[in-house]
Amino acid sequence: MFDLMVLAARPNDWTHEQFMTWWRGEHAEVTYPLPGLLRWQHIDIVHAIDERSSGWDGLSILSFASRDDLEAALASPEWKVAVEHVGTMRGRRMIWYGDERTMVADTSTTS
Repeated sequence: MFDLMVLAARPNDWTHEQFMTWWRGEHAEVTYPLPGLLRWQHIDIVHAIDERSSGWDGLSILSFASRDDLEAALASPEWKVAVEHVGTMRGRRMIWYGDERTMVADTSTTS
């Protein structure tokens, strides 16, 4: 699996709730059509462990089968629409992509 990770913070004049509603609603609608998107996890950041970690509202992890699939999505018209939708929102973001490895598997559903 190859993941695109987006760490984001709201504009100064938005509340955390407004930002989450926008990101998980209006912005999600233009993100769902990304070609090759297999999974999308969205984390609502509710607490920073220390001062250096504060100031962020959410983390998105968009998963693709391969790096080629992710790069094809980034070159797609659908990605362009998603980027244009963010427009001049004025929030902060950091974006990376990388190869996912499961270090601890979820065993809660196995007998």
